[in-house]
Amino acid sequence: MFTRRAIVTNTEAADGTAGESPLLRVWRNRSLFGAVFLGVMILTVIALVVLPVRYLATGSVIVAEQEPSNSNASAAWAQKIGDPADVESQLLIARSPRVMRLALQQPGVTEAAIEECQSRSSSSTCEKMRTDMTALIDYVSGNFTIGAVGRSRVINISYTSSIPEVAQKMANALTNAFLDEQRTSGANSREVAASYLWKEAKQLDAELRDADAKIQAFRRNKGLMRGSLAPISSERLTSISQQLSTAETARADALARLQEIKTNQARAVDSPSVLSNRSIADLKQQLTVVTAQLASQANVLGPRHPSLRALEQEQSAIKERMATEVASIAASAQKAFDANDALVNSLKKQMDAVKAEVGSATSDEASIESMVRSTEIKRQQYADLYKRASELETERRVLIGNTRLVSLAELPTKPFFPKKIPFLAAGGTLGLLLAFVAAFFGDRVNLAGLSRLRTATPRPARASAPEPEPAPVAAVAPTAPAPVPAAAPIPVAPRPGPPPTALSSELAVVTGAPILARLPTVKRDPSESPIGAILTAQSGASLARALPMALQDPHYQDALRDLATGLLASSDARTRRKILVASPTTAEGKTFLTLTLAQHLAMAGRSVLVIECDLGAPKFETALGLRSNLGLQGILRGDVTPREAVVRTATPNLDAISAGPFSASSELLMRKPLGDLLLWSQIYDVVLIDAPSPGIQTDLGVLARQVDGVLLCMRSGRSSIGQAVATSSAIRVAGGNVFGIAVTMMPDANTPRSTGGVSNNAYAGAT
Repeated sequence: MFTRRAIVTNTEAADGTAGESPLLRVWRNRSLFGAVFLGVMILTVIALVVLPVRYLATGSVIVAEQEPSNSNASAAWAQKIGDPADVESQLLIARSPRVMRLALQQPGVTEAAIEECQSRSSSSTCEKMRTDMTALIDYVSGNFTIGAVGRSRVINISYTSSIPEVAQKMANALTNAFLDEQRTSGANSREVAASYLWKEAKQLDAELRDADAKIQAFRRNKGLMRGSLAPISSERLTSISQQLSTAETARADALARLQEIKTNQARAVDSPSVLSNRSIADLKQQLTVVTAQLASQANVLGPRHPSLRALEQEQSAIKERMATEVASIAASAQKAFDANDALVNSLKKQMDAVKAEVGSATSDEASIESMVRSTEIKRQQYADLYKRASELETERRVLIGNTRLVSLAELPTKPFFPKKIPFLAAGGTLGLLLAFVAAFFGDRVNLAGLSRLRTATPRPARASAPEPEPAPVAAVAPTAPAPVPAAAPIPVAPRPGPPPTALSSELAVVTGAPILARLPTVKRDPSESPIGAILTAQSGASLARALPMALQDPHYQDALRDLATGLLASSDARTRRKILVASPTTAEGKTFLTLTLAQHLAMAGRSVLVIECDLGAPKFETALGLRSNLGLQGILRGDVTPREAVVRTATPNLDAISAGPFSASSELLMRKPLGDLLLWSQIYDVVLIDAPSPGIQTDLGVLARQVDGVLLCMRSGRSSIGQAVATSSAIRVAGGNVFGIAVTMMPDANTPRSTGGVSNNAYAGAT
């Protein structure tokens, strides 16, 4: 029965290995990995010996290089260095058939190409190239490699050949042909244009010289000499006009002063022009003092008193002096007016004469301006022609020096291909890649071959009834200590508190299943880092480290004793219990609880068989240190019998059936019921079955119908009541029985182990 179904499920088993670590697959198929890698390396060494040796000769040229003597770059040079396509255009020119033909026309180049051809192919093909230049160009162009060096303007011209001398000669021939082509082309049109422009510039230069001579002769004949800013006559007219304006202003001032003095002659002393004189001011002050003294003495002395007469004479003398000064001031004003009036009249006569002279020279200046404008136009034309001719000459010289030789090809002494170290490194890399792929997919290839073999040689079908098992032997059958009967009840010390059936928590009420125990969190190994614990959580390696610590934790063992009492309280020596350990969600501690409970029951004297049904993520082999075998997968496929799949563990009275050597699809459990296996397992006191992970497509009710009951494992502070209700209801609807609930990972190790109520807060925040 198992043999016929195993043929169908080989592909599904191979698909189930997708969840396994790639490194584990490669390690399991390390012999295939080594064989593939060794084969690739052998082929690499053979290819290194067999492949023909090739030599590479390289010559270098630089394009668009500025001339050292030309500090001011021309427009052609600026355009050349600013155009990134210039180097590409030079590469196309170097690859062109015309340049190839020029290179092959050099002495000895064609013979070198034919010599190389004869060393690689038949003589008839090579002799044809002596007369057919097209065939020769096609042959040598395939061996040339022409490319730019990075982002520079240096071009490498390389030739690959099996003969070092031929590689050097061909590379140098194309390099020299490219340099000659660049030196001779591209300058003819600019040279013709520059010659024409120089001829026109010389003609304009002669015309300008004649025009300048005529202008100077005309100026001398007409007397049209120029000053600093304008003709001399114009500058004289301007100067006389300014002097006349100044003289008229001075005459007007003198006239106003004279009229003021004459108009107020009776009171001339009080006029502003007179008062501004210092002598008049002093005399007036003396007159004021004498007048005051005279008035003061007149009140005391008589009219004929000598002192009074002296003051009167002094007063008269001061007045006479003031009159004399006023007359002098009036005469001075008259003289100033007469002088300014004469100057004005003289300047007017001069201006009239200059105006006549300027008027006669106006027509001559107009003629001069016309001649000057014509000369300036020709001078601008001459400057433009000279500038353009100079630019063309500079461009012609730049184009001639556009390409310069960097170095010719040297005779190669070391092979270019194949190079030993890079070739072996490439072969090693390819070998590692192919070996990894072969080892990674080796399981699928082996399973496919096994399936074809079984299809070709079918095994006889077994009878539908289970065959009777022989008496257990030492290699397979579980053993029990002689002093303790196989069905002896677990010794349980009496403890105060409510019995297991006393349900008071909300979880027990809504699910209808009692809370059998609360298991505390087992302390982590102090030597293990937190990061390592996170990376290896829920893995076989993590379980292997946690199981010994669970055996040494007294609180955890007391909780396991409560759980064993709740599960097996009604059993006797003839009762067998097949218990399925399941959980509503992942990461609930289901596998760890299964293994620790199995070890606890085995150490209590019961014979225990633990079966791993989590085919998608097997952990039993690593956690218990079991030898690898086909396990449950082999049983379901019919490859092995249950007795052959059982492995004895290090714990006395504890046997195990692992999921198998690689991860597989859990749908195999749905198509292959565990009825035959569970019927055979009646030789054990307790059978604990680790249910598949809830995240995969597995009907838990199908497995629940095949066992005596289900133990739900729920993590404290993570699981929700809704998930527990849904899982327990699904089990009951399918016809299964829920023994109870075990709460795992309690945060406080000293939490009471009574089976009383569980706080709703332990499950409220979980998802």
